[in-house]
Amino acid sequence: MKDALQWIRSLVYTVQVYIAMVVWGLLCLPFALASRRAARFACRSYARYAMWSARWMIGLRTEVRGEVPTDEVMVAAKHQSFLDILMIFAVLPEAKFIMKRELLWTPAIGQYAWRIGCVPVDRGKRGQAIGKMLSDVAKGRAYPGQLVIYPQGTRVAPEASLPYKQGTAVLFRELGQDCVPVATNVGLFWPRSGIMKRPGLGVVEFLPRIPADADRATMLARLATEIEDASNRLLKEARDAENRHD
Repeated sequence: MKDALQWIRSLVYTVQVYIAMVVWGLLCLPFALASRRAARFACRSYARYAMWSARWMIGLRTEVRGEVPTDEVMVAAKHQSFLDILMIFAVLPEAKFIMKRELLWTPAIGQYAWRIGCVPVDRGKRGQAIGKMLSDVAKGRAYPGQLVIYPQGTRVAPEASLPYKQGTAVLFRELGQDCVPVATNVGLFWPRSGIMKRPGLGVVEFLPRIPADADRATMLARLATEIEDASNRLLKEARDAENRHD
C-alpha cells in the first residue's frame, strides 16, 4: 500500500513538473530570446521549482555540498538522472552543458540551451565537438562560465560501472582550466527512467579541484576514483539513513 501511494504521488509530481516546464518555458521564451540573462533566470527558477515541489509532493529533499565554483572551470559530474542536472544548474552562476545535439530540436529546451551557451555534440563525434567549442572560445562566440561535462557520457545507475571517456581529459588539457569533480547519489531516489521516485535526501557534492597543470592520465584516473568513491559514500549514507528510519 505504501509503495502504491508513493507511485501515485510520483506520477502526479512527474506530470506536473513537465507541464510546468512547458508552461514556464513558453511564457519566458520571448524574454529568453532577447536576453541571455533572462534565459538563465528562467532555467534556474524552473530548476528550483522542480526541487521545491519534489520536497513536499514526493518527500525528496536535495542538498548541495562542497565549494561551488564561480570562476571559469570545467565541471565533470556524475550523471544519474534529470535531478542532478537541475541541482547543478541551480547553484552554478554561469553553467553551460555539453549536450546531445538532438536536444537542440526539442521545442523550448533547444532555444534555452542555445541561449545559455550549451555546446551540442554528435554521438560518436565528441572530438569534433570539442574542437568546435575551442574554436568558438577563440573567436569570442562562447560566453565564459562553468562548462559541465558528463565524463561517462550518459546517465549511469548507482553502483553500475561505465568507463570515463578520454574526451574529458582531452578537453581538460585544451581548456587549461581547473576541473571540479562532482559526485551524487540522486539516482537512488530519482532513477534514470520510470515513474517511481523515492523519498530521501538527494545530494550533489562538489569535490576538491584537479589543478589545470595535471597531466591527462593523472587527471582521468583521479577523476574516476574520486567521483566513484564519493558517490558510493553518498549512496551508503543514504541507505544507512533509510535503515535507521525503517
